[in-house]
Amino acid sequence: MAAAVARAKYVRIAPRKVRLVADLIRGKKVSEARTILQFTVKRAGPILSKILESAVANAESVAADTHDRIDTDEMVVKTILVDGGPTLRRFSPQPRGRATRIRKRSSHVTLRIAEKTDKQAD
Repeated sequence: MAAAVARAKYVRIAPRKVRLVADLIRGKKVSEARTILQFTVKRAGPILSKILESAVANAESVAADTHDRIDTDEMVVKTILVDGGPTLRRFSPQPRGRATRIRKRSSHVTLRIAEKTDKQAD
């Protein structure tokens, strides 16, 4: 059974915003996920699309090494994890000599695709 993983680390977008788009494609076929990400207006759409394409390329590479034939469009997004990365801290001046902390968050995204098994028929 072919499976592939792609990771993107230190992506400069808040994990909460990426999770909104990640929830849209979790459990979908790769072809459906591509379409959803293509027409998603959120900033995380192109980022997740690039990660998905990387996972597909990884699956094709593994299949070529083992001389297998796979249809990557029929593969399913098994897991997509969005974890928080390091936070950059900046300060913004405020009235009366104060300063407020601005947190610029980053994300670590892990996407795993695999073939759909018969047990998982919807």
